[in-house]
Amino acid sequence: MRQYITEKRASAIIRRFSSTRVLIIGDLIMDHFIWGKVRRISPEAPVPVVEVASEDLMLGGSANVANNVASLGGVANVTGVVGTDNDGKKFVQKLKELKLSTTGVMKVGSRPTTIKTRIIAHGQQVVRFDREDSKRISPVACAKVMAHIKRSLGNTDVVVLSDYAKGLITEGMFAQTIALCKERGIPVAVDPKVEHFNYYHGATVVTPNNLEASTASGIDITDSKSLTRAGWELTKTLGCSALLITRGEHGMSLFEGSGKEQKLKETHIPTVAKEVFDVSGAGDTVIGVMALALGARATYTEAAALANFAAGVVVGKIGTATLSTKELKEAINEGLKA
Repeated sequence: MRQYITEKRASAIIRRFSSTRVLIIGDLIMDHFIWGKVRRISPEAPVPVVEVASEDLMLGGSANVANNVASLGGVANVTGVVGTDNDGKKFVQKLKELKLSTTGVMKVGSRPTTIKTRIIAHGQQVVRFDREDSKRISPVACAKVMAHIKRSLGNTDVVVLSDYAKGLITEGMFAQTIALCKERGIPVAVDPKVEHFNYYHGATVVTPNNLEASTASGIDITDSKSLTRAGWELTKTLGCSALLITRGEHGMSLFEGSGKEQKLKETHIPTVAKEVFDVSGAGDTVIGVMALALGARATYTEAAALANFAAGVVVGKIGTATLSTKELKEAINEGLKA
């Protein structure tokens, strides 16, 4: 496989992760996993009966980005909203257990904490149900989040906007944030939602998946030509410096340019995943590693290569997974020898 980063360069970038400060702005979600076995079909309806063996609570949404940053040695500062309900209390406690800052977590009594419950049997997801209020957060809550952002930017190397369309990220909030970051020369990485693509103009790097890129560009991505057209169209529309399209088993495609150039630089990175058990949170890992790498002065290609190796590790785990620097280095060493 062609090398997009050397082992020496990867090690140098990873060493700088520990001094890289990442501000993560986005929708805070609790991921609830119920694990069990299926031995029979219900006599009441044609559905499996899951015998529950155990349950786990994990940080999801933008909090999983923060967890990925922290697990790789970076300094994570996450901001968003939770409810004043019991799930909100559990969420804050989970952050504390993982030694993540809670100062940016705003408690809002008028809405529930977003929680996604997945029932897993024999390694397969049986069903998922969500408890949430995805309406736009109140002006008071928005002002509190913006105040935290302004306080934090003086101690931030890179900003991540992790948009799950649960009410936090608005066009106005993004516009304020991008303006503040540009004043300070801070790069902004966005994990997008299709319905908010018109918000993200001026971001440094945006990381849609293949379906999101196809929908947002209006181009059905079916081959290399349509992929290139979609990449060019989105980069031009967003005015971003880089666009990274994650393409599952087909790897990742990176487009670099200001959007004003006649030709973009394209880099297509094949997947390094050996087995795919669960893609939950893989996008969080990609944006987290991209941000850390950019904050550690990696090029876009180097950052994308590191994110690709990291994603290859987490999709081999079940649940909302993270990885350590040791796992990342091992994946890189193995991948570069392939």
